[in-house]
Amino acid sequence: MDGFGDREQALLARARRVLPAGGFGNFPPEVILERGLGGRVWDVAGREYVDYLLGSGPMFIGHGHPEVTEVVQDQLGRGTTFFANNEHGIALAEAIVDAVPCAEQLRFVGSGTEADLYAMRLARAFRGRDKILKFEGGYHGMSDYGLMSLAPRHLANFPRPVPDSAGIPKSVAEDVLVAPFNDLAAVTRLVEAQGEEIAGIIVEPLQRLIPPAPGFLEGLRALCTKHGLVLIFDEVVTGFRFAYGGAQAFYGVTPDLCTLGKTIGGGFPLAAVAGRAEIMAHFDKALVGEDGFLMQVGTLSGNPVAAVAGLKTLEILRRPGTYEAVFATGRALMQGLAEQIARAGLPAQVVGEPTLFDVVYAAGEVRDYRATLRADRAMQAHVNRVLRHDGILKGESKFYISTAHEPRDLDQTLAAFARAMATRPAGS
Repeated sequence: MDGFGDREQALLARARRVLPAGGFGNFPPEVILERGLGGRVWDVAGREYVDYLLGSGPMFIGHGHPEVTEVVQDQLGRGTTFFANNEHGIALAEAIVDAVPCAEQLRFVGSGTEADLYAMRLARAFRGRDKILKFEGGYHGMSDYGLMSLAPRHLANFPRPVPDSAGIPKSVAEDVLVAPFNDLAAVTRLVEAQGEEIAGIIVEPLQRLIPPAPGFLEGLRALCTKHGLVLIFDEVVTGFRFAYGGAQAFYGVTPDLCTLGKTIGGGFPLAAVAGRAEIMAHFDKALVGEDGFLMQVGTLSGNPVAAVAGLKTLEILRRPGTYEAVFATGRALMQGLAEQIARAGLPAQVVGEPTLFDVVYAAGEVRDYRATLRADRAMQAHVNRVLRHDGILKGESKFYISTAHEPRDLDQTLAAFARAMATRPAGS
């Protein structure tokens, strides 16, 4: 394996023996990271990268932030988890409720998948209906329901869902309806036809990279209010990344429930489902009775190590100028990428918001999942290879921007992107 040192080869061989496909299922297994600091990471061979992966988003204030490290180290000596209430978890819940428009109460869980699963279950419990409407291309975790029409290889007529994984019972398809993102008219027709069976609508306010069209989220809010549906914003990615109150504050639309993760744990496993008290009441048997009670238990839910890391992260994000600075960084990189695309005459565009975006290698408006299928995947893979070779680490289709990224990081990134443009395959 050219380019791999002895230690890397040994680790890869060990991984292949004990891990399916040789990895954790998240990222190409040949990338073996050893440490991170600020906006950069280093692999086991000592290669340094500008890090736009950021652990898939949670390291919004960068790796190894000294203030987060200090409070975590202090808590480690006091206990790591209790399976009981603790002061730091309560304080973090208070901070989230104070910040997020829809959040009157919340429950902590261990992952975004759990949060989305419980949000859908809450909607069903509250409305006494079984069906959930989601959007093609929307990612809502690894549950059976979340993995319907996430990235279908074979397109089906709406509203029929397509499972994205083996092992999903055929019966799940009976309770999931799928609509095209940013098509309010299609959603309206679907709700008017089947609204009496639908418990709620779950949506990423920014679907992967695709921003909501003007009026789309507002239209979903009005539609759910009119028909008595629970509107769920999946903010596992966007919560506290787009604004201190999340995408719902950024876009100015308040759902009934939201899910949060990544940033609120400060790099530790923590997520939450939050929303209106009358819906959250289904977690309280004393309020809703045996038949209305929704059981929720998690060994590490609200553990104090994640809670202190999350609390300190939110404190840092509240400081004056923090969001203005990180948005300026993101805008500068978006603009630099767009300028290089224009100079290269490439049919491509930068899609997303300043703290989360990427280049989509396709012409024409990108409004929904099917529009992304026009993208030149070979060109995307080429650019990602060149970037990684030149010390830029990112996911397949995302730049996550952190408060720790600096001008030199952007300079290095744009230089690498320029080389990718100059060496692009013929015909791209």
